[in-house]
Amino acid sequence: MTAFSALVKRNTKLFFKDKGMFFTSLITPVILLVLYSTFLASVYRDSFGAAIPEGINVPEKLIEGTVAGQLVSSLLAVSCVTVAFCSNLLMVQDKISGARRDLCVSPVRRSTLAAAYFVSSALSTLIITFTALVICLLYLLKMGWYLSASDVVLLFLDVFLLTLFGVAVSSCVNFFLSTNGQGSAVGTIVSAGYGFVCGAYMPISSFAPGLQKIISFLPGTYATSLIRNHAMRGALGEMKELGFPEEIIGSIRDSVDCNLYFFEKSVSEGAMYAVLCCAVAFFALLYITFNVVSKRKAK
Repeated sequence: MTAFSALVKRNTKLFFKDKGMFFTSLITPVILLVLYSTFLASVYRDSFGAAIPEGINVPEKLIEGTVAGQLVSSLLAVSCVTVAFCSNLLMVQDKISGARRDLCVSPVRRSTLAAAYFVSSALSTLIITFTALVICLLYLLKMGWYLSASDVVLLFLDVFLLTLFGVAVSSCVNFFLSTNGQGSAVGTIVSAGYGFVCGAYMPISSFAPGLQKIISFLPGTYATSLIRNHAMRGALGEMKELGFPEEIIGSIRDSVDCNLYFFEKSVSEGAMYAVLCCAVAFFALLYITFNVVSKRKAK
């Protein structure tokens, strides 16, 4: 346990001492928030306005709060995974520098070394994603606050689980990388593509039916929906209080992926949490398997 704690501390310190890696990870959510609020806000606002029939007046604050909820849910859904891939690059850098080889010939067990990489990456990523969540909450407070205390708690839970998912997936992928070029290539692909396949950049409801069915098998889709549900539930509840018809609220929920369907069957929030937790367990076990096989080959 002493060796494990020392390795976790060592890996975490190295991540935060690397100014380039740390500030890139920390600034990414802030840059995304600026870009989203600048370019995507008008798109979301127009989409929201199109879903409201003529003759129904909606307070400007409620519109801004609804759009802000959709924006921050998109940002958090992407950042939890992309930041995890960045923080997990220490595993690759240790291979390049030879530190991994030195650690492997020391008395430290390979299983302890692998677990330390996972835990330290999770700690580093959680510090950044929770910081991003606080910034997003401040943004919601400015634009239009409709969250309850339970919504805030659930958002922290969503970010925690999605961060673990990102760390588990990145651990499996980065396990096979051995150069900076490979790490950069994987990071670029994940940053560019993940937001689309998880429904953060474009609602899944806007995709073709066949593509919707394919995306419905991806755990990130359900994580995005969970964050979106909890970020927008208060605003949608306010619409109901103002007398919005259930059909309109249901249409809005469908259009922003608060409601998800698996082969036309509605997926409950409990089922979404189950999918996300199972995905975390699956990729964590896969990472363990990779290390066990690698250890046997080394012997």
